[in-house]
Amino acid sequence: MAATQTSLNIDDARFPLPGQEFEQQATPEVETKDFDYSKRSQWLRAAVLGANDGLVSIGSLMMGVGAVKQDVKAMILTGCAGLVAGASSMAIGEFVSVQSQLDIELAQIKRDKQLRRDSEELPEEEEGEKANLPSPTQASAASALSFALGASVPVLAASFIGQYKLRLGVVVAAVTVALMAFGWLGAVLGKAPTIKSSLRVLIGGWFAMAITFGLTKSIGSTGL
Repeated sequence: MAATQTSLNIDDARFPLPGQEFEQQATPEVETKDFDYSKRSQWLRAAVLGANDGLVSIGSLMMGVGAVKQDVKAMILTGCAGLVAGASSMAIGEFVSVQSQLDIELAQIKRDKQLRRDSEELPEEEEGEKANLPSPTQASAASALSFALGASVPVLAASFIGQYKLRLGVVVAAVTVALMAFGWLGAVLGKAPTIKSSLRVLIGGWFAMAITFGLTKSIGSTGL
């Protein structure tokens, strides 16, 4: 009788019952890892800044030209020239800025490596530090492309409107919608308050266009 019971126990250990196997498979260990939104700041900052800069600067530039010239060709050429110049400037400036930051962080990692050269955890720590370093190429490309995308909004909006006053109104409306959209998108990706972020971007864009239009109008009225 004891031998039979021992045999059953051995069989149960080798061949688990269907219910026991289901319970073991139904409770796997799942490792969850929270997403670090700070890792997005590298390209998100450059993209949002570039898009807003393209919208505001090219929209304001076209409004300034439109304040003294009613010719649609002058507005379009001004917008296209500003788009190319602005995208190039943003790309170069962002690359130089992020590359300087990268050089500083690499120098700091090198100094820390010398201080803890005998530590056993050095390879893992160094690998983690290098993984979080900024990328100048990524930031430069994001800045240039987003600037061109933002700048194309007022240029395209003015391209199909022949009437002068209507053209200015369409440019302002297109820039307004785009500013709200980019402000909302940046807030969502960065997990920031959407309404506050969108209004901040929108009011700043309106202010820049109004100042450019008013000052250019006053300068043009003097006959210069």
